[in-house]
Amino acid sequence: MAQQVVMPKQGNSVESCIIVEWKVKVGDAVSSGDVLCSAETDKSTIDVESTADGVLLARLFEEGDDVPVMVPIAVVGEKGEQVELEQPVEVQAEPQQVADTVVAPQPVVAVHVPDAHGASPRAKHLSEKLGVPLSQVSPSGPKGRIIERDVRALEGQPLSPLAKEQALAEGLVVPKSGSGIGGRVLASDLKQVKAPVVQSAPMGAEETNDIPVKGIRKVTARRMMESMHSTCQLTLHAYADARALKRLRAGFKASKPELGLAGITINDLVLFAVSRTLVQFPVFNAHFLGDVIRRFGHVHLGVATDTAKGLLVPVVRNSDLLSLRQLSEQTKAMIAKCKDGTVQPDELSGSTFTVSNVGSFGIEAFTPVLNVPEVAILGVGAITLKPVADGEDEVSFIEHIGLSLTMDHQAVDGADAARFLRALMDNIASIDLLLAL
Repeated sequence: MAQQVVMPKQGNSVESCIIVEWKVKVGDAVSSGDVLCSAETDKSTIDVESTADGVLLARLFEEGDDVPVMVPIAVVGEKGEQVELEQPVEVQAEPQQVADTVVAPQPVVAVHVPDAHGASPRAKHLSEKLGVPLSQVSPSGPKGRIIERDVRALEGQPLSPLAKEQALAEGLVVPKSGSGIGGRVLASDLKQVKAPVVQSAPMGAEETNDIPVKGIRKVTARRMMESMHSTCQLTLHAYADARALKRLRAGFKASKPELGLAGITINDLVLFAVSRTLVQFPVFNAHFLGDVIRRFGHVHLGVATDTAKGLLVPVVRNSDLLSLRQLSEQTKAMIAKCKDGTVQPDELSGSTFTVSNVGSFGIEAFTPVLNVPEVAILGVGAITLKPVADGEDEVSFIEHIGLSLTMDHQAVDGADAARFLRALMDNIASIDLLLAL
C-alpha cells in the first residue's frame, strides 16, 4: 500500500524547506533510508530520506518549491500501484490528503496535478502592501507562477499612499528609491521612471557555462540581499595591538600535551575577547526587530565558516560562560560539523553576534555584512606590522590585528560602536589580563 514521505522537521526554528534537487525519478526503486531529494533550510542543505520501501510513485512538489515541514512531498508504494493526487496550487497550504487506490498492476502511474499559473495569494498580498505591480514581476515559481520572493526582489523604499495607488492601478514601474524624505517614493517619481528596454545582445563564439544558483549559495544570496535592503549598515575599522595574542599563542603551542592548550588559536583568543566585551556592551548583544530591540542575557557567538558547500554560521552558545579552552573546543567541534555536513539547523540559528575571520587570506580590513537580525558583526583581518610613535618621537613597528565592526545604525549609534571597538582593542591588547578575570 502506498505511503507518504513528508518533509522532516529540522529543529524548532525551521518552518519550511526549499526542494533543491530530486535525486530519484518517478518509477525508480527506493529503500527506506535512500535519499529522495536535497532541501535547503534557512542556513544549510539537508538530505530527505525515504521512510518506505518500494517504487517512487509520485513527486508532489518540484525543485524550487518552498514546502512546510511535515507536509507530504512524495508517495512510495508497490510497482504499478496507481494513485490519484490532488496538489494544491499554493505550496504553503495545509498538508495534502492522498487517496490510494490499489488496482491491477499498470506500467504507468497516473498523477493528476492542476497547472499552476498567475500569482500565489502571499505574492498578491505582498504586491498590494509594497505597491509593486504584478505586471513588473518576473516569476520564478513552478510553471511560471509568481511567488512571494519574486515580489520581494523588487522591494525598495516605502511608497506614499498616492504613489502606491497609482502604481497598482496603472502598472507603473516603481523605483528602488524616490525623492521623498528618506528616499520615500512619491507619485511624481513614478512618472519619471521608464520601463527598461531589454535588447538582445548578439551571441559570440565564446563558450559559456551556466551554473544554477541553488542550495546554500541561493540561501546566502537571498540573506545578503535582505540584509542590505533591511538595515542601515555602517562599518568602523581599527587595529589592535597583537603582541599579547602572539605571545599567548606561542606559549599555548609549546605547552604540555596533557594540558590540552596546544590547539588554541589566535581566532579563539579573539572570540574570547569578543564574548567578554559584549558583556560590557549589551547593546551589541542584541537583535533589531523593527519596533523592538531584543537584548540577550548571554552571548551566543556566530562563527562564519567557509565550507565546500558555502558559507555557514554555527553558533557557540553561552560563550561568555566558557573558559578559553572550552570556547576553543566547542568552536572547533561546530566548524568540523559544518565541514563534514553533520551540523543541525538549530546549531546554525540563534546567534546574537557574529565574527568573520579572513585573516588567514592576508586581508587586513573589510566590510562584513550583517547577519540579520543581529545588531553588529565583527570582521577580523590579518596581523601586520604598523608604525607606532613612542614618547620620544621615534617610530617602532608593532604587530597589529585588523578589526572591522559593521553595525546597524537603526539600533545603535556610531559613538557607541566606536566605544565598543575601542574596548575590544584594549581587551585584545591585554588579553592575558582578561583571562584572569
